[in-house]
Amino acid sequence: MHLLILGGTSFVGRALALEAVARNHRVTLLNRGTSTQPPAGVTNLLGDRLQSNGLDALDGLTFDAVVDTWSSEPAPAVQAMQRLKGRMGHYTYISTLSVYDESSLPGHDILADESADTFDITAPDANKKVYQFNKRSVEVAAEQLLPDIPCLMARAGVILGPHEHKYIERGRLPWWLQRLHEGGPTLAPGPRDLKLQLVDARDLANFVLDNAEKGTDGAFNIISDHGSLTMGDLLEAAREATGNRAQLQWHEPQRILDAGISPFMELPLWLDPSSTLYDVIYGWDTTKVKGAGLVCRPIEETIRDTWAWMQGDAKPVPAPEGMPVGGLSKEKESIVLAQQ
Repeated sequence: MHLLILGGTSFVGRALALEAVARNHRVTLLNRGTSTQPPAGVTNLLGDRLQSNGLDALDGLTFDAVVDTWSSEPAPAVQAMQRLKGRMGHYTYISTLSVYDESSLPGHDILADESADTFDITAPDANKKVYQFNKRSVEVAAEQLLPDIPCLMARAGVILGPHEHKYIERGRLPWWLQRLHEGGPTLAPGPRDLKLQLVDARDLANFVLDNAEKGTDGAFNIISDHGSLTMGDLLEAAREATGNRAQLQWHEPQRILDAGISPFMELPLWLDPSSTLYDVIYGWDTTKVKGAGLVCRPIEETIRDTWAWMQGDAKPVPAPEGMPVGGLSKEKESIVLAQQ
């Protein structure tokens, strides 16, 4: 299979390229060439998709399958579809669970699935929700522009794994691993049995490639089973992987919220279980995606491999001063820890 990955040098695109090469596919990447080195065994073409000539390097080429990881304004992804129409046999877009209409989700421990209503990009205030608008706009464009080929909408949840981000504080799992490695009393956001649904970038890549090879059409929510992982499981495994230096001190959601701590941004991966956003990120039935072959590796493996990457030559580095970052400050953490 001749596979084109639009991107392919960082995180999800990199995982796709590595797995495709391992399967002996012919792999072509298109990117700006400003990120990390492309994986060995690929043909790397240069093109800036924000420029009018950004796709010219693809002229005359045909592909059995195309995967686009674009996550910004929809125009470059739409232009790629237009330029490649008639020259590809299958199309995959790496989308997101955020394309669903939050107000339509049942919540209250009732799991939603792929039949849930999607975000209305025609609503007067739609473009104010930029990320949802961008991702759903590309999905709609694929429906309109590519009716004659199978299109896979890979609606990924929270993605973890090696190479998550080049800056520690911009990554979710890297932030936790670094904090737990530092050791000492550590704020653990409860409840301990808070259910999480995550996916390793490599498992996402396997699913996408399996279904590109089969010519699968349709939308799939790509996350682990609801109930297969808890916040306690995650932090205990991360603590063990980083040397058992931290003492986890569990606190209930209200105490954390009362301290002015922002869920997910300041405490990566954690959400108040009573919030609508919790249902959007962690409230999904996985029957359809499992039926299409998704297999999620144990979180211990994801954590171990991510920590190993953080110790290696290609490890992430601290974010430059002044860059907006996630993660909890020691000052805020100490306020909650003092409330035993």
